[in-house]
Amino acid sequence: MALVSVLHGGRSAIAGPGIGSKSTHLAGSRRHRCALASSSSSLSSPPAPPFSPTAAAKLVAVIGENAVSPLQETPWLEVMNHMVKRLRWTDASFEMLVFTDESLPENREFSSAVAKADILLGLGLGNPDTVSWINSASSSVPTRICFDSTDNSGTWLGGVKVLPLESPVDRLRSIVPGTKLAKGLKVLDLVTNAWSRHSSDNVCFALLVLIDSYVAPVPLLKNLRATSLSQIQCMAKNCGKEILACLLDPSCRKALDCLTSCAPNDQVCSYRCIVSYETPTLEAISLCILQKNNCLGLSAEIQSQPVVKPLEKFRGQELTHTLAEDIFIGWLGTLKWSWRVAAGQNAAYDHFANQIQLYYRGTKNSMWYDPVFQVETLEGELVWRRRHYRARRGEVPGTFYFTVLDNGVVSKEFWRIVDCADDLSWGLFYYSGAATAAGQSYSGAVLVSPDGMWPGEQHSERVNAALGRCGIKLWEMYTVTNNRYGDEDDESGEEIPLGLPEGSKLHHHSSIVSSSRG
Repeated sequence: MALVSVLHGGRSAIAGPGIGSKSTHLAGSRRHRCALASSSSSLSSPPAPPFSPTAAAKLVAVIGENAVSPLQETPWLEVMNHMVKRLRWTDASFEMLVFTDESLPENREFSSAVAKADILLGLGLGNPDTVSWINSASSSVPTRICFDSTDNSGTWLGGVKVLPLESPVDRLRSIVPGTKLAKGLKVLDLVTNAWSRHSSDNVCFALLVLIDSYVAPVPLLKNLRATSLSQIQCMAKNCGKEILACLLDPSCRKALDCLTSCAPNDQVCSYRCIVSYETPTLEAISLCILQKNNCLGLSAEIQSQPVVKPLEKFRGQELTHTLAEDIFIGWLGTLKWSWRVAAGQNAAYDHFANQIQLYYRGTKNSMWYDPVFQVETLEGELVWRRRHYRARRGEVPGTFYFTVLDNGVVSKEFWRIVDCADDLSWGLFYYSGAATAAGQSYSGAVLVSPDGMWPGEQHSERVNAALGRCGIKLWEMYTVTNNRYGDEDDESGEEIPLGLPEGSKLHHHSSIVSSSRG
């Protein structure tokens, strides 16, 4: 079963200082709180139905007054209101209503919502009396779970109380495979582990796991479900040689053991295993099981939501395909790289240290993208990794389709240049992708600059606007660690895998960088 997990990629990092201010977020949450309070105050007429008739999953979140999340100390109210959008981008029929714990007993909208809800979430609830009232009012909700809260009733998943385990019988049932309690504890472990990573991607993942486990299937998580005997037979029949080679390779075997410890669709955990232990034998087994024979029968498509449009003009000119490629190529030629990543949004791919981007033209007008990044392996070793993407133009200038073979699995990605400063001091690139054979879809964004530093405060408004067009909040961006290495070697003396293939070409418009320097 360890082999089933070999194919997961994903993309993340930790947001940090830079543009924007916490006061902006706090002001926004106060305005929303007032709107929520007033929306439920009409006593002359019954409240409107809380959820639409087509809602496939109905969630209610209750936030403690002034509760602050670990996501860059962003108010939980703002985080969960953003999760409302992210759930709908996954499936338009997933609906969530967000309330604060102020005056809940008088809030008719809340009472109406919990009567229909599938899942109730409590966040930052610190008043025991309020928690007790919420537990009583929501006793009909089959799945109830609290985070960072005073909770005196326990956790219920799918109508089964999973915590605390109060009797010897419950403790025995918890270790018997196949029982609802054992399943619930497994789901709870996955959800709490994701939640503890304190990132927007992982909060969304935890919500989707609850929906998938107890409410409605989530296609993005379909390979969380157990594999069949026929799938295992496919592996043994078609990939026996590759499986044996992997078992005889200590690094490949460690990768399998590591992947077994991850939930099958936990892209953060899986990709860290892969980059820690990647070897030709690991690539071969993944290529055989997933890509060549599709033994798991998985599929995935590039997500269509949110709709992110590319930059339309650069330096006052209409953006063309050639100019867009020159923006990607960026500083390469003046520096030894096109861009360095200052911050990223995806929790599995964008958190690595010292991310260096190389964009260049090849023969016959081809375009290539080679990201170089540093990994701290699970054994504490610092190593460099490099990938090799083929890029082709999209229909609209500023859009590109990228393809890469990453450890035996083909990923296809749709990239957009969302914005770029005229002086090339920063850029924002958005991507959405799918590893079809691994059954995984993902998206993210990278904020880039020539030195890997955040843009200055004078760019704050424009950068925030560009992130907003991607449906991304500033607090979702992770600051990337960028060390000031020399051009060729890192501090240990290891050679950084830069450089371009022979015959590579750079800018079509040679003035793009010279104008920036001037």
